[in-house]
Amino acid sequence: MRGRQGIRTTAAAVALLCAATLAGCSAGDGRPEAAASAPRPTPKPSPSWDPSPGSLAAVGDSITRAFDACGVLSDCPEVSWATGTDPAVGSLAVRLLGPEGAAAKSWNLAATGARMAELPEQMAAAAARRPELVTVMMGANDACRPGPELMTPVEDFRASFAAALGRLRAGAPKAQVYVASLPDLKRLWATGRVSPLGRQVWGLGVCGSMLADPEDLGPAAEARRNRVRDRVVAYNEVLREECAKDARCRYDGGAVFGFAFEDGQLSRWDWFHPSRDGQARLAELAYRRISTA
Repeated sequence: MRGRQGIRTTAAAVALLCAATLAGCSAGDGRPEAAASAPRPTPKPSPSWDPSPGSLAAVGDSITRAFDACGVLSDCPEVSWATGTDPAVGSLAVRLLGPEGAAAKSWNLAATGARMAELPEQMAAAAARRPELVTVMMGANDACRPGPELMTPVEDFRASFAAALGRLRAGAPKAQVYVASLPDLKRLWATGRVSPLGRQVWGLGVCGSMLADPEDLGPAAEARRNRVRDRVVAYNEVLREECAKDARCRYDGGAVFGFAFEDGQLSRWDWFHPSRDGQARLAELAYRRISTA
């Protein structure tokens, strides 16, 4: 009997202690136990990537306009890697939306000669169309200047790109963004300089910072080309870093920069811009990155 009574007494004491705790009995540091054990807020999950968006807007420069891909000194958007309708190219829009969808639900807002400072306005125009995906290939003209000293400073480049993403988010907060890296301009020089006609065209002022005096292999010319290449690398790092801050943005991981354009993948009019075949290769790189869930 004494043993049972002791058990009952102990149980009663535990019950009283539990009741006191639930009523807000203070812990040793003066905080209520109930407050100390409150559940922590769950972090908001990042939005998942949609590998099959239903509409597309492309912003950028002459590469996205397919400049010199069909004829001399002219845009040829029908063979653009992003929005073209030419079956031989198999553009990103055709791969994602089909031929009819590419014609009806994709918009090429790029401009030949554009630099990064012009991207915010292009992004605002893209946002107005409420696309599910926006492709960006911009910045080569910031490095392709008459001379290296005129290249866009890296921090100005960053500010313009960040502002462009902000303009897009203001008008199309849920749009996904694919950002292509800039091509390796020095590799393009190494590929195209073997063409006598290409060297003549370059002499007219095509990307002078990299392509001027294409046959000069001396230390000064090599230093100049390396300076331009280093700036392109820095621009690509900006694109990667700023894109990483946006949950709906996907950088290509340097795929375009690392792609080695062959002779037949460069324009026969300037040996610098992508040809029809080169545009097709850019479309492949973009689709591979975008279609991965």
